[in-house]
Amino acid sequence: MVKTSQIQAYITSIQQSLDKMIEICEGLSEEVLRFKPSEEEWSIVQILSHVNEATPYWLGEIERVIEKPGSEWGRGLQDPARLAAVSNPDSLSVKELLAGLKAQRENVANTLGRLSEEQLAIESPHRNFAKFGNKPVSFIISHFLDEHIAGHVEQIKRNLSKV
Repeated sequence: MVKTSQIQAYITSIQQSLDKMIEICEGLSEEVLRFKPSEEEWSIVQILSHVNEATPYWLGEIERVIEKPGSEWGRGLQDPARLAAVSNPDSLSVKELLAGLKAQRENVANTLGRLSEEQLAIESPHRNFAKFGNKPVSFIISHFLDEHIAGHVEQIKRNLSKV
């Protein structure tokens, strides 16, 4: 399938953020990667684990909404899988986390690459914020993948400024 320019732009932007995250983290020591700037802030290892958990989650939500237009999508901050990804950072392997991010690059390309431009416009309600109305698939991609991952790159940079 020939990708539309919007879909290709999403794939490229998300992959660039993942690449930047990998590039920043590959040369860091375990001590720096596991440093928690404060009790409320995640360590870089926790951020990497979160991105590895959240990316396939949101790709799955996109696929589900495409298959069943109008179905509710999303989750809350207290989602058990989301919390589990960051709950035990000492058990996380940096090597596995970085390999996971590299795999997410392909996961993003494969999943989003199957979409058509028409599918970007399919609208469905967020399960927690239905009062805001329906949102198109493009909103899920833009907000919960592209902006979300880019935001975590900036979070990693902030953590590094506090080491």
